[in-house]
Amino acid sequence: MTPPSKGIVYLVGAGPGDAGLLTVRGRELLEHCDVIATDALANAAIVVAARRANPTVEVFEVGKRGGSKHSLRQEDITALILRLGLEGKRVVRLKGGDPFVFGRGSEEVQALRAAGVAFEIVPGVTAGIAAPAYAGIPVTHRGLATSVTFVTGHEDPTKPETQTDWAALARAGGTIVLYMGVKNLLRISAALIAGGMSPDTSAAAVQWGTHTRQRTVTATISNLADAAAGAGLAAPVITVIGNVVSLRDEIAWYDRRPLFGKRIVVTRASAQASGLHSALEELGAEVLELPALRIEPLDQAALRATLEGIARYDWIIFTSQNAVSIVWEAMRAQGLDARALAGRRIACVGRTTSEALLAHGIAADVVPARFMAEGVLEALSARDDVRHAQVLYLAAEGAREVLPDGLRALDCRVDVVRIYRTEADGTGAVALRAALAADEVDAVTFASASAVRGYVDAVGPSLARRAPAVSIGPVTTVAVRDAGIALIGEAPEATIQRLAQAVVDALSMTDASAA
Repeated sequence: MTPPSKGIVYLVGAGPGDAGLLTVRGRELLEHCDVIATDALANAAIVVAARRANPTVEVFEVGKRGGSKHSLRQEDITALILRLGLEGKRVVRLKGGDPFVFGRGSEEVQALRAAGVAFEIVPGVTAGIAAPAYAGIPVTHRGLATSVTFVTGHEDPTKPETQTDWAALARAGGTIVLYMGVKNLLRISAALIAGGMSPDTSAAAVQWGTHTRQRTVTATISNLADAAAGAGLAAPVITVIGNVVSLRDEIAWYDRRPLFGKRIVVTRASAQASGLHSALEELGAEVLELPALRIEPLDQAALRATLEGIARYDWIIFTSQNAVSIVWEAMRAQGLDARALAGRRIACVGRTTSEALLAHGIAADVVPARFMAEGVLEALSARDDVRHAQVLYLAAEGAREVLPDGLRALDCRVDVVRIYRTEADGTGAVALRAALAADEVDAVTFASASAVRGYVDAVGPSLARRAPAVSIGPVTTVAVRDAGIALIGEAPEATIQRLAQAVVDALSMTDASAA
């Protein structure tokens, strides 16, 4: 018998599409493995997150999407994971859905066992349950269906060697869930009706279940194939047949969210995009992320010298969460912590900045109602402890002079320390340009004036005007209009949540006017 290797292969179910459905165990393994061998149907965001947490991981994309010329044959995939396991690697074999539900995971395990390679199975959420659930269709329901049968639709039911008894399924009376059956749907429907199923039985086809591009078509079993073809549905599709489909109108939720079916562009600095991205996805949007800005810290000599003499300042003004992050890193490098700011009064341009500061144990004394330089100046001017004060203004290169000039007018002594610059980052620009050219973008979000400039630089002035914008505030709005981009909304408050809601409000009004 072959001696066991020191390596191990984990067969991990990636779930049906929504990256949030990955199991906790699956995520832990992805963050600590040596190699990932991933199917095409596993959400690419899962691997992106794994690479972020595990930068040295090696990734093999093995395909496994039907008909794709880029897919490896099953025997080649098995040989790959065997070789990696025998080399002593910790391998995650990332499989769409669940490894043991039409995933051929058991075949891979048989080969691993025969070669003496250790393995572990991590089940995943299977599309046959998740896609109907996201379409508002329970696969069982009291009084309607007490059983569910999962069937591969890959086989032609007219072939004599088919392993599926369609007539028996037609008589069973429960819910039937078909995987990979869209190409054979007409023949499968005919076989079920011939076996005794009523032609009026409710049915649904769910394409790209749990993805933001999910689409659902409902009909009867007799005309579902025509309805799906008419809607242009193609693999991957899950088909649900049975009385439970009638509950969709009552239970549907995923495709009823306010931004479902909308494609929204997020243009924020790379480190800050995730919050807005998540907020928009929770509202149903498909998010195209163009980190229009990259944060580049400047020479830290001036900041280090300033921190050494921090006690001389009466006020410190932070203009962004980037400023907070960079200052805190510099403080830690010099052995300082929150106690170094004791006795200093703090002003922040916006709530996001103040929350970033509070995470380090410092509560801001001033956060204006208007999240812009003018708002900070108004709030400080109303206080009796600002005039003649020594003020440290921490800002980006190229930031407006409104605040330092206004403070000097109050007889303040202001030291302006530029600690970072924002630079255009064209990551994702190729795909975005294609989407803009095809008029497939519903709105572009901007959280700063510099993000507008970075976006225009990345996609070009002409394409930049192909989709309307939603702005985080007045200063950004001016930059949007100066770029010739149509503005359809502005957040009433400069926060991520209010910006996301502004997108909802703006597109709701656009849809209403178009109706």
